[in-house]
Amino acid sequence: MHTAEFLNEAANICRSLEAHHIEQLAAELASLRERDGRLFILGAGGSAGNASHAVNDFRKLCHLECYAPTDNVAELTARTNDEGWETVFAGWLEVSRLGAADALLIFSVGGGDAERQVSVNLIRAIDLAHERGARVFGIVGRATGYTALHGDVVVVIPQPAPHWVTPLSEAFQAVIWHCLVSHPVLQRQTTKW
Repeated sequence: MHTAEFLNEAANICRSLEAHHIEQLAAELASLRERDGRLFILGAGGSAGNASHAVNDFRKLCHLECYAPTDNVAELTARTNDEGWETVFAGWLEVSRLGAADALLIFSVGGGDAERQVSVNLIRAIDLAHERGARVFGIVGRATGYTALHGDVVVVIPQPAPHWVTPLSEAFQAVIWHCLVSHPVLQRQTTKW
């Protein structure tokens, strides 16, 4: 039965997640807030939707200055139209004066692949962050992707069956960021429910 198998795969991921990486990410985000740095959450597709939701939670619950470039659809589409999708995040980050006090948080299934030219927009943003001395964090579904290989602290979601990589990677982005925004080192405001 599909539902039982899907839920069993999700339970296996929960048991296999590296909790110490999530703890390390919580400590990094608390440090980011203490130094008055900004968090830029990048993602495309379902990960862009997750980025928007996560920005709300980090701002409201953790009092962390946080932005998702994909929330500004006018700028996003103008940059894509005029400059191309590959540079859309790097261009946005340049105008935002990404600096050494700031950090990126990448939400992605694969995390980018330079050789195959997949998610080049993420790759260019990561490279810009390194040039500027900003930290790079990630929650991704592939240990072999550009984010996992070039990030400072990256939580890799253990791989389920191949046909569930995208839905479960995107689902666990939400599980992990909700763990972070309710973490005692980060949360400054409680939820209403």
